[in-house]
Amino acid sequence: MNLRRDVFQAIADPTRRAILLLVASQSMTAGAIAANFDTARPTVSKHLQILTECELLKQEQQGREVYYHLNPKSIKEIADFIEPFRNLWDNRFNKLESVMKKYKPKK
Repeated sequence: MNLRRDVFQAIADPTRRAILLLVASQSMTAGAIAANFDTARPTVSKHLQILTECELLKQEQQGREVYYHLNPKSIKEIADFIEPFRNLWDNRFNKLESVMKKYKPKK
């Protein structure tokens, strides 16, 4: 049985979201990621562990260094979950916009 952390619990933390944004454009080592934060390196390592356990990040060994990069499959799962809500709100705002266009302010 594959126990994996909840993706939404993982991205609820602002530091973890910042880490995802950092590695979105390029793979980075733990040290390079930690250099972007004002917290202790073990704290960043814990965040990396959580993001890896929920499969949002993948690790890749290159020589003596471990690089972290986004797992697009897991990111797509989040996007797929959110999409119906986005559609719902888009429809509501479009309806509101059409009502507002019909409204004529009194002079």
